[in-house]
Amino acid sequence: MIEFKNVSKTYDGQKFVLRNLDIKIEDGEFVFIVGHSGAGKTTLTKLLLREEKVTEGRLVIDNFHLEKMRESRVPYLRRTMGVVFQDFRLFPKKTVFENVSFAMQVLGESSKLIKSRVPDFLELVGLSDKSESFPSQLSGGEQQRVALARALVNKPNIIIADEPTGNIDPKLSLDIMEMLVRLNARLGKTVIVVTHERSLVDYFQKRVITLNDGVIESDRIGGMFNEEI
Repeated sequence: MIEFKNVSKTYDGQKFVLRNLDIKIEDGEFVFIVGHSGAGKTTLTKLLLREEKVTEGRLVIDNFHLEKMRESRVPYLRRTMGVVFQDFRLFPKKTVFENVSFAMQVLGESSKLIKSRVPDFLELVGLSDKSESFPSQLSGGEQQRVALARALVNKPNIIIADEPTGNIDPKLSLDIMEMLVRLNARLGKTVIVVTHERSLVDYFQKRVITLNDGVIESDRIGGMFNEEI
């Protein structure tokens, strides 16, 4: 479970970027976080990843209390998460297999486990035949699926996708989102998608939390984009 309780965030004591957020996300939920540029989406993501600290309030992810967590505990928190970024962040000189396996190597997993698990996740995202390809040999959609496989390979409890379709065309965007929805249903993982793409959000009719100037404007199921963001 993820719970924001009266969470606020300021930088250098200046204007609030987020103010009095109360959000509860249950295990296995699929949630969109939306809002205009500057609404606070990026800051909210950084709080979840503990790249930034809460200024006021309480933020709990499973058994981790992020507002008072020691820095030495942050890596353990992040092991429970898989993150997909807009810019893919693939290693250009590593193959698809090597890019995905790197996430396991960081945690010190054995070569035997890596060799057995990585092919399963490449198959899951439809890239079994691209194992020895390099990122430059892949389409944008294929690169994003590599990033998704890398986020999933350590079997995290939570998947955070930060503008995951921002660098690919509309059809591929739909493919990636459908894959996230299937993974949520199939694996029961909590999925949080931060996005500004109204058509995708309206299409999938999931829970949508809308931020506006750092506060929650609405929190409901589907059909959120009655106004432009």
